[in-house]
Amino acid sequence: MTTSQTDPMIGRLIDGRYQVRSRIARGGMATVYLATDLRLERRVAIKIMHGHLADDSTFKSRFVQEARSAARLAHPNVVNVFDQGQDSDMAYLVMEYLPGITLRDLLKDYGKLTPEQTIDIMEAVLSGLAAAHKAGIVHRDLKPENVLLADDGRIKIGDFGLARAASANTATGQALLGTIAYLSPELVTRGVADARSDIYALGIMMYEMLTGQQPFQGEQPMQIAYQHANDAVPAPSSKNPAVPAELDELVLWATEKDPDRRPRDAREMLDRLLEAEKALRGEAVLQPTMVLPPAYEIDEGDTQIINPAIRQQVASNTPAAATTLTTAAAKRRSKGWWLFALVLVLTGVAAGTGWYFGAGPGSLVAVPNVVNTAPDAAASQLQKLGFKTAQTPEYSTTVAAGKVSSTDPHAGVPAGRGSTVTLRVSQGPKPVTIPPLAGTTLDTAKSAITGVGAKVGTVAEQFDAKVPANTVISATRADTGADISGGGDYFEAAAVNLVVSVGAIPDVAGKSVEDASAILGKVKLLTSAGPQSYSDTVKEGDVISAQPQHEPVRPGDTLLLETSKGPEPVTIPDVVGKTWAEAKKALTDAGFKLDYNKFADLGPGLAVVSKISPDGGTQQPKGSTVTVNFAGF
Repeated sequence: MTTSQTDPMIGRLIDGRYQVRSRIARGGMATVYLATDLRLERRVAIKIMHGHLADDSTFKSRFVQEARSAARLAHPNVVNVFDQGQDSDMAYLVMEYLPGITLRDLLKDYGKLTPEQTIDIMEAVLSGLAAAHKAGIVHRDLKPENVLLADDGRIKIGDFGLARAASANTATGQALLGTIAYLSPELVTRGVADARSDIYALGIMMYEMLTGQQPFQGEQPMQIAYQHANDAVPAPSSKNPAVPAELDELVLWATEKDPDRRPRDAREMLDRLLEAEKALRGEAVLQPTMVLPPAYEIDEGDTQIINPAIRQQVASNTPAAATTLTTAAAKRRSKGWWLFALVLVLTGVAAGTGWYFGAGPGSLVAVPNVVNTAPDAAASQLQKLGFKTAQTPEYSTTVAAGKVSSTDPHAGVPAGRGSTVTLRVSQGPKPVTIPPLAGTTLDTAKSAITGVGAKVGTVAEQFDAKVPANTVISATRADTGADISGGGDYFEAAAVNLVVSVGAIPDVAGKSVEDASAILGKVKLLTSAGPQSYSDTVKEGDVISAQPQHEPVRPGDTLLLETSKGPEPVTIPDVVGKTWAEAKKALTDAGFKLDYNKFADLGPGLAVVSKISPDGGTQQPKGSTVTVNFAGF
């Protein structure tokens, strides 16, 4: 089945001007067709937005944005956009037609490219992108699919549909735009893009051209995004040993995680690429094409252009002709010597330039890694390589005070001999002041700590009946253990350890062992059998108390459950033969209840106890009942 049978756009006349001929490519937002501009009689590429997106103002605005962005550029390495419009419910964009392939097609066919091929393509791409950056435009979707390689050798950047003004670099809250494999760390984490985000994408593309694969891979897009945000791009030579150090350094520079450490725009990266190309290919790449004046020497096999007057004199075969030719020959010989001298001078200049940039002051040298060394030693090492040095202080949480914490340019970046390398000397961590923390909620304390640049260390939970749950009991410095509950001086990125209340230990007195264990288990406390004690108030087998084995008590600790043995046994006094007054006092003082004839209370000094049950001298639980009998009753 042919394309014309399956695609209703084939053969359609758009806006009365563009006759659609065939389909070139299809993407997520639009389909690109080959068409004929009937008015100007030329072939064009026409991008038509998918019908189901026609009602989406966001996608329509991207179409308009692409037209406006490209219209601001007039560069041989940027695809020209000729027209943009609407035909019925169909939005379209008319562009320059470039028969050929994309860089993606080239990579699919060849796997990886040679360093020379990579340089040639990157020169063209960077030249076009430099024009965009100069015009204040950030592409935001650079990838091999958007680099077009024409059959006639032209290389152009296309698809400015996601382009924005370089000043519009704040996050929008929308989904990330661009292809995940080429998104910079700041786009992944914050949705922020500027010219340096384009540079990162070019660094990933360059890595892919040199190695045949992308540096970060994963089954899910978020896996790749995580790697962009957290992992460093490896040197291409780690995958392809044929990659020269100059291109390794350029890729690593372009893919720095910190945007401030990348080239600021495409022009700066292009300049560095040309320097690398010079180092790899030699001075020939920098020699301009020269058009030398004709020498007028008349040698066999040469094509000569003779002044018409001389031609006429030769034809007339007059003596004047011979004189004129003799004079012309003398002038030619004189000019020949001058040209010969000029060639010698140019050769000397080329040799001198080659020395200057190859081994002399203008040559590039990779900045060595001098982090964690003394400033004087670092300066000496750099000066031996031909660099000048300067120093500036900076705070550092990873390098001890007095040592070099970083350099500008940073380690591994090639720089010219005679240029200045700034040594940033560590002042240690930046001092910060921790506000009072005790008595605040945990969330408030965390915000206070991170708000001044410190970090939250361990958070220990502790039972405290006097401090409400989720409230900070105390805070200490992680480095020394010193108390900082009331606030104090500390350092940036240093940890503050917190102790937070989880409230009081639940009261389980009077509960069964099973119920008490369940209640304490809900607050992450373990239980174990503890001592048994007599209790007049807790029945036998139930819990009298939950006893900590140490203070303070924290979740996960074990409490000993003290259980009741019931009331303590007491010996019944032997009161037989005593008066009721004496017997009553002795039995009640011992803690017994009494069962007796109440008439005995009428004469307690006269009534005499004749018998008690249980008998005197036996033991009974305290609080149990003793029955008393009297003589004569």
